[in-house]
This record gives sequence, structure tokens and C-alpha cells, in this order.
Amino acid sequence: MGSAGLGPIGQIALHVSDADRAERFYRDTLGLAPLFRFGDLVFFDCAGVRLMLEGGHEPRGPGQAAFCIYLRVAAIDAMVARLTSAGVYFEQPPHLVARMPDHELWMAFFRDPDSNLLALMEERRPAAAA
Repeated sequence: MGSAGLGPIGQIALHVSDADRAERFYRDTLGLAPLFRFGDLVFFDCAGVRLMLEGGHEPRGPGQAAFCIYLRVAAIDAMVARLTSAGVYFEQPPHLVARMPDHELWMAFFRDPDSNLLALMEERRPAAAA
């Protein structure tokens, strides 16, 4: 992890109006490697950074951002406590988002001074059996 305890960008989410159309564009036109799809959520691998297309949103006009940047952390609870003590407001406490076959995905969302949406993400893996 970086010197501040924040890891590399783990995921970037883009809001799209039509998940099917966006999936075809990113897969067929841009040639991104598909990872998986869950309803209107479509995931691609971009050289180790996950791109999530979130369908069902109203089209945006020029200059209107519709994204979220997810930063990996090793210990989300400790990082939320550290950032909260530095004045960062979290919209919710860290919470379980998904149970995957090999880990649990935990997230906590906050905004920067310009109201851009950011998130911390931790992939909690079970402790190895002793």
C-alpha cells in the first residue's frame, strides 16, 4: 500500500444509460477483457484495474461526471477511522457488498471537496487454516 495506507485504484465505476449497449462498446469496439456481468453491472479488466459499468442511469450532458473511483486498502475499518479523524465524512460505515468465492468485498463511500464520489474497498480473505 502507498505511504498513506491507500492502495492502487482497484475499480472505476461509470454510470451508463444502457448496459447492453455499453457492454458491446467496451468489449467489441474497445476490446476490453470481460470479467463478469451481474444484472446491469458489467465488469471488465483494464490491465489490473476493474472497470464497472453501471447501467440504468439517465444520460449525462457534457461536463457532468458520473463515476466513482475505488481505492484498495488492507484494513478498511482502520482506514475509515484514520480518515474520519482527519475530517472525512463517510456516507455509511464500512459494509459488506458481496460474498465472492474466495473473499468478501467491503466498501465505504465518501466525497472529495468537490463532491466527487470515492470509495475504499477491502477484499477480505478467510484466514488460512492452521
